[in-house]
Amino acid sequence: MTDFVHLHLHTQYSLLDGAIKIKDLASKAKEFGYSAVAITDHGNLFGILDFYKSMREQGIKPLLGMEAYFTTGSRFDRKGKGSEDNITDRSNHHLILIAKNDVGLKNLYKLSSLAFKEGFYYKPRIDYELLSKYSEGLIAITACLKGVPTYYASIGEVQKAEDWVKKFKDLFGEDLYLELQANSLPEQEVANRHLVEIGKRLGVKLVATGDAHYLLPEDRIAHQVLMAVQMKKTLNELQKGEFKCANEYLHFASPQEMWERFKGKFDGWEKALLNTLEVAQKCQDSFEVLENKGYLLPSFSENFSEAELLKELAIKGLKQRIEQGLAKDSKEYWDRLEYELSVVEKMGFAGYFLIVQDFINWAKGQKIPVGPGRGSAAGSLLAFALGITDVDPIKHGLLFERFLNPERVSMPDIDVDFCMENRDRVVEYVREKYGAENTAKIITYNVMKAKQTLRDTARALGLPYSEADKLAKLIPPGDVQGTWLSLEEMLLTPIEELLEKYGKHRTDIEINAKKLRKLAQENPEIKKLLEIALRLEGLTRHTSLHAAGVVISPVPLEELVPLYYDDGEVATQFDMVKLEEVGLVKMDFLGLKTLTELEKMRQMVAQRHGKEIEFLKLPLDDPKVYELLKEGLTSGVFQLESGGMKNLLKRLEPDSFDDIVAVLALYRPGPLKSGLVDSYINRKHGREPVEYPFPELEPILKETYGVWVYQEQIMKASQILAGFTPGEADTLRKAIGKKKKEVMQEMREKFIKGAVERGYPEK
Repeated sequence: MTDFVHLHLHTQYSLLDGAIKIKDLASKAKEFGYSAVAITDHGNLFGILDFYKSMREQGIKPLLGMEAYFTTGSRFDRKGKGSEDNITDRSNHHLILIAKNDVGLKNLYKLSSLAFKEGFYYKPRIDYELLSKYSEGLIAITACLKGVPTYYASIGEVQKAEDWVKKFKDLFGEDLYLELQANSLPEQEVANRHLVEIGKRLGVKLVATGDAHYLLPEDRIAHQVLMAVQMKKTLNELQKGEFKCANEYLHFASPQEMWERFKGKFDGWEKALLNTLEVAQKCQDSFEVLENKGYLLPSFSENFSEAELLKELAIKGLKQRIEQGLAKDSKEYWDRLEYELSVVEKMGFAGYFLIVQDFINWAKGQKIPVGPGRGSAAGSLLAFALGITDVDPIKHGLLFERFLNPERVSMPDIDVDFCMENRDRVVEYVREKYGAENTAKIITYNVMKAKQTLRDTARALGLPYSEADKLAKLIPPGDVQGTWLSLEEMLLTPIEELLEKYGKHRTDIEINAKKLRKLAQENPEIKKLLEIALRLEGLTRHTSLHAAGVVISPVPLEELVPLYYDDGEVATQFDMVKLEEVGLVKMDFLGLKTLTELEKMRQMVAQRHGKEIEFLKLPLDDPKVYELLKEGLTSGVFQLESGGMKNLLKRLEPDSFDDIVAVLALYRPGPLKSGLVDSYINRKHGREPVEYPFPELEPILKETYGVWVYQEQIMKASQILAGFTPGEADTLRKAIGKKKKEVMQEMREKFIKGAVERGYPEK
C-alpha cells in the first residue's frame, strides 16, 4: 500500500528548525510519487509561494498551511498571566491549519498577520478567539506533542484533552483531525492511545503524519546542529538534560516507509494513513490570490486618464528643462518623449510614473535632497522630464530600452536616493497618500552563508573557535563587491570551472580551495564539520527588513499577502521577488548619507560665504577637481572612495567627465578580471593602439578607445551588426549580464544569423 500524503512538514522557513530546501523537496516528492504534499512551517507563511510554484511545476498538488503557535489563554497575555497552565505562554502550543480554498487561504493570512501584530510574545501566537473568527475554509489538525489535546493526552489528562477536541470540533466540524505520529518517544505512544479513544467517542477522524524537518535520513546530524545553533548550545548539551531533543524519524519519508512505520501501532492505523488523502482531496488545486493577473498599482487619480495626465506633465516638464538650458528644443527630444510615452501607456505603467514623480517632487518641494538618478532609469527622457531623474539620457547616450523593454513587459524599477535624515518623511508622505493599510515595508530572508555556517557548525560540534576561524578565512571573496564563494564551490566545483568563472589569475581561489579539500581528506574532524556545513549552507537563518523597499497596493495589503510586524514596523511576509510574482510593486526609498552631507555643506557655504550652490549647474570641466581625482584624493566621494578605486584613478588619470563615468563602469568583476581596465588605461595614454572590431562600430566605441565598457554599447552594436530591434538588444544585454545560458545561446545564434545575413563573416 502506498497511499499517503504528508500533512506536517517544515521547510527552511521554519527558521533554524526546518532543514528542507523547497526545490529539493519538490524533486524528492516527485521521485516518491506523491500526489500532494503540505507545507506547515512554524508560525509563518514565508515559504508558501515558493512551495506552491515548485510543487505545481512537478505536477504535485500543494497543500498550503502553517503550524500555528496557539495559546490556551489570550494572545494579549504576557509572562504567563491568564493562562490555564504553566507552559502556555512560555512554550507555545501548536495547531496545524491548512487552507481548503481561497477563503481559507485569506483567513490563514489573517491569522498569521494578527499572530505577529497582536500575539507576538517570543513567538507569533493565535488564540481561540482569533480562531473562532477566521476558521472558515480551514482544516485543523491537532499537531505534535505540543498540540493542546496531544499534550494533555501524553501526560494522562484525558478529560482536558477531550475538552479541547470538543472546542476545536465546534469550530471545524468534519474538518478537524486528530494527529498521530510514529516516533521514538514513549509519551507519543501514550498520546496516540488516548487520542484514538477520544476520536472514537467524539466521532473525530485520525490522520498519520511524519512531522518532516529534514529531507534525507542522513541529514539528521545536520538538523541537530541546526537546532543547536538555534538554542545556542552544543550537540552534547542538546542530547541530554532539559535540552534533550529527539529528532529521529523526522526525514521526508516515502509512502511505503510511512505505511511500514505505522503498521499495527494502534487500532485504526490504516484509516489514519488513508485519511491523509481525504484531507488532500478537500483542498483546491490552485489559489487565485497566488496567481499573477497583472500588476496591482494604486490609482493616482480618479478624475483623469492617467496616460493623459502623464503626457501633460511630461510635456510641461520637458519645456521647463529646455528653459533651464538642461535639454534641447529639437525634434530628437520631442520624438523620444513621444516614443517613451507610447511604450509606457501600452505597458500600463502610467500610474507608476505618476506615483514616483509625485513623491520625488513633493520631497524637492519640502527641500529634501533627492539624488539625480541611478541605474537604468537614467536612460528615460520621460523620467528626466518628470523630475524623477536629473540626467539627460540623450546627451549621455543612454538607452530607454535598457530601462523598459517594449518587447517584454516587466515592471520598471526606479531606485531613488533621499537625504538619509529625511527619507522617513517621504515614506510617511506615501503612507498618508495611499493609506497605511495599503503600504508596508518588505521582509528579507537572510540565509546561512559559508563563513557563518562554518563558525556556527564548529560551535555546535564543540570545536575551538580558532579552528573554525581558520577554515572560514579560507573562503575568498568572489568579486570586488565582497560576495564570498560558497562552500559548494570551494569543496565540490572543479578548480578549472572556478577560475573560468572568477578569473584565471585568481591564485587565492585555487590555493585556498586545494587547501580546504586537503584538510577534509586528512582530518576526519574537519571532514565531518565540512560535510555538515555543506548541508546547512543556504538555509534561511533569520529575517530582517529591506533597507529601502516599500510596497504600495491598490487595496489593503492583508487581502493580498500575509503581513509581518517587526518592532512596530509593518512588513510583508513575502520578499520583493515574491511580491512581484503576485503582481505587487516594490519602490525603493534609499537613504544616502552623501546627500545629507552635501546639503549640510551647501548650507555652510551659504552661511559663511553668502553663495548659493546649485549642484546641477556646477561645471563638469573644473581642472582642479581632476587634479584631486588623479591623486586619488576621493575620501568621502560617493563610489570613488574605496582603496581599489583610488588606485584605479591614479592609474587612469581622468581629465573628463566621461572618464569618471567609465571608471565607475570598469570597476566591476568582469572588466577587472578580463584585462579591459588595463586596455582602457593603456589606450587612453597612447601605450596601446585604438582598434575597432568593425569600422561601423567606431561611433559607439570611440569615447572608450575601442574598449567595451557600457551595456549600451553592446545593445547598439547588436542593432548595427545583426539588425536587432531595441527590445532584442536589451534581451541580449540581460542574458549576458545575468549569465542565463539558455537565453545566451538562443541570442548568440540569432545574433550570428542576423550578422551573416548582413554580410559579416561568421567567424
